[in-house]
Amino acid sequence: MRGLAAHRPSRNLSVTPICEDGGDRNEWGRDSMSETSHERTRRHGHRADAPVPGSTYRLQLSADFTFADAAERLDYFEALGVTHLYLSPVLEAAPGSTHFYDVVDHSRIAASLGGVEQLRELSWKAGERGIGLIADVVPNHMAVPTPAYHNTALWSVLAEGEESDHAHWFDVDWSSGDPVLMPVLGQRIGTVLAAGELSLDTMVVPGFEERGEVPVLRYYEHVFPVREGTENLPMADLVDQQHYRLAYWRVANEELNYRRFFDVGSLVAVRVEDEDVFEATHRVIVDLVKDGTLQGLRIDHPDGLADPAGYLARLHDATDGAWIVVEKILEGDEQLPKSWKTAGTTGYDAAWRVGALLRDPAGSSPLAATLHRVTGDAMGTLPEMINEAKREIVKDSLSSEVHRLASIAHEICHSDVRLRDHTWRSLYDCIRTLLVTFDRYRAYVVAGVPPKQPSLEAIDHAVERALVQLDDERHETLEVLVDLLKGAEVGSAGRTGDANRRELITRFQQACGAVMAKGIEDTAYYRWTHLLPLCEVGSPAGRFALPPAGFHAWADEQQHSFPHAMTSLTTHDTKRSEDVRARLSVLSEASEEWDATVTRLQDATARIRPALLDGRTENLWWQTLVGTSDEREFMEWDRLEGYLIKAMREAKTATTWTGVDTDYESAVLWFAQSSHADTQVREIVRGWHRSVAAGVRAGVLSMKLIQLTMPGVPDVYQGTEMLAPSLVDPDNRRPVDFDARAQALARLSGRARPKTLSEEKLLVTARALHLRRDHPEAFIGDAAGYHPLPSSSGHAVVFARTVDDEARVITVATRLGLDLEQLGGWREHTVTLPDGSWTDVLSGRTFEGGAVDLSELLPSLPVALLVTD
Repeated sequence: MRGLAAHRPSRNLSVTPICEDGGDRNEWGRDSMSETSHERTRRHGHRADAPVPGSTYRLQLSADFTFADAAERLDYFEALGVTHLYLSPVLEAAPGSTHFYDVVDHSRIAASLGGVEQLRELSWKAGERGIGLIADVVPNHMAVPTPAYHNTALWSVLAEGEESDHAHWFDVDWSSGDPVLMPVLGQRIGTVLAAGELSLDTMVVPGFEERGEVPVLRYYEHVFPVREGTENLPMADLVDQQHYRLAYWRVANEELNYRRFFDVGSLVAVRVEDEDVFEATHRVIVDLVKDGTLQGLRIDHPDGLADPAGYLARLHDATDGAWIVVEKILEGDEQLPKSWKTAGTTGYDAAWRVGALLRDPAGSSPLAATLHRVTGDAMGTLPEMINEAKREIVKDSLSSEVHRLASIAHEICHSDVRLRDHTWRSLYDCIRTLLVTFDRYRAYVVAGVPPKQPSLEAIDHAVERALVQLDDERHETLEVLVDLLKGAEVGSAGRTGDANRRELITRFQQACGAVMAKGIEDTAYYRWTHLLPLCEVGSPAGRFALPPAGFHAWADEQQHSFPHAMTSLTTHDTKRSEDVRARLSVLSEASEEWDATVTRLQDATARIRPALLDGRTENLWWQTLVGTSDEREFMEWDRLEGYLIKAMREAKTATTWTGVDTDYESAVLWFAQSSHADTQVREIVRGWHRSVAAGVRAGVLSMKLIQLTMPGVPDVYQGTEMLAPSLVDPDNRRPVDFDARAQALARLSGRARPKTLSEEKLLVTARALHLRRDHPEAFIGDAAGYHPLPSSSGHAVVFARTVDDEARVITVATRLGLDLEQLGGWREHTVTLPDGSWTDVLSGRTFEGGAVDLSELLPSLPVALLVTD
């Protein structure tokens, strides 16, 4: 088979071999400083000679941008300096999918992307240029497509029920004996039957052609199998006799009997913990890794799995130790378990720290005052808002999951005479409360395995908060529940291995992540509009800024523990791209000026302000308007409209996806569109951009350079090598103008000076990527290191990438550039460079080691990237 493995140029796809053996280690904490480099590198999570990307470039594939289209852009990617293309999911997805996270067939590479041959062709052509491929993998769920037969495994279950060979694939609650709920009807079943909207038909079902024409049940575009022997029954009886239950779509939240992805009923969870399910759903991907077509994998949402650590260990073995990173959201100072067979996370932890490093902590209180003034209400604290949002989620959209957990817990107690007096209602109240008070995605307790201390501490922390919220009468039940969730001996002896007890542990862990995601990221973070960059995926909104010392300490720990983790600034899940966040972070440096600007905007639009417009949404709108514009251009209204609709419905305060308030939405959208087009508003916004331009420029370029040179493997999300303001999906999946980028890069490669901030960002990105590609030993090699360097100014962030503790590359970035400008610039501040001669690859200027004036080092650009001769 043709693949990169046999044809890969050696210049950049491999790193110094990594030793597999080492000493003892602390499961979650940092090892002692006496470790050798060989002992440290044991935790890379991949085999010694596995290719490790020097950098990645994320591509969002679709029917409009296929493998062949990516191959046509390889010259550009090579010129940019990336070592690996990071592909969005490549397996067959639901018809019309625009993102391919809704997989329907794990055995085929998506035909609309070009199929396996075009994927191999891309790998071959990329390999000739020294570029490898990694791919996104979705192990947690599959689509419930329309029609359902596109997912042949699911169709089999709907046709044959628990007797299907695929019944164990999906996390269906078979214990009740109820059929699989299919909540697809626009009205209640009685109304649908009375209206004659269901019809019996025959067809040859795709994927089951050998069976010939068979009866099927149709409901508009939906098609369902008909259980053998029921095709001649009256329609109501026929419907009642199937292995699935057709139901009104609103029934799902309360009675859904299969686990799904968060609260998305069209995505059914897959039991990859079962060995045969893992093998069937990963065979193609694993083969592509083994034959060299792919060099690594990105794993989507591991916290949805029954046993993330066990899954990663199995995948590590199946791929012979390939480079694998996981989309894991770490809350606050939570650490990724070092026992996991992974190189690390996909970089949300890096993104929020880089952003926080470049925010001024002095802006927090004034911006909070602006928020309070605009909203006109007390609002409460962020923790209170988060708790309230999570309570709403467990009560409404995740009600069926909580109900099932309570039923499992009640069955455990009811079957044990020592626990029988703990009622279903008391267990339900305790579970609901514990899900709300749990402050991370899960505790990683595995049934049958003694939990580690950090797992116990995570549960105990949630229990402390739950005790305050529960009536005293519930405390004893909570104590029993917590023992069950920890896998401890409680009630009658010898029952810790019971199936229900094991399931309760697993399903509670899985529910925690869903409540966190839906309650915080998809609800509270659309309500808390203090400063929008705070409310990002994986970002602790309560931590406004991070001092340089804190950033350096974290970066040093990453280099020690997860040197090959991915870092990112923009992803397909971020609510705002890095450039929007950089523009908005400047508000922290000019908070009083921003308050005055908001007042001017309110005065200019007072005549058109609708009574229904609430302050939180208004505050979000003004920040969004300045975050997506500059002195010359404003984002198109249709893009902003789509974002605002999503933001309002996700906030769930006045309108929701399932309960649309058209009057409210129309009023908000009319106000936003009118103000977006208003000449006076636009002049105010342009004036704001002129006043903060220095801060935005420093933020955009510093954010990018720090991410590209800090510990880890940096990902450049498609198009963000230049200015690319975008909002939450689907806006961030829009087509990229690669022709314009290629032309600009060609000019800059010819030593033309950048004309715009966008071209400056391209220059910084390309030079940093080339430096990483040409000097991998300083970034991903076994001897690579990270060391902060001294500066006399708190506005400078300076660090060295080292080889065997000898500095090879130095990053100099400007922190709080607007504040620096207002203070009169660098003046006599200096940075101390290590001995030797240093060349700035951005300007071509050379400096000698020792104290160097920052004004001399950064005379035009707010960043420098130095390399030693």
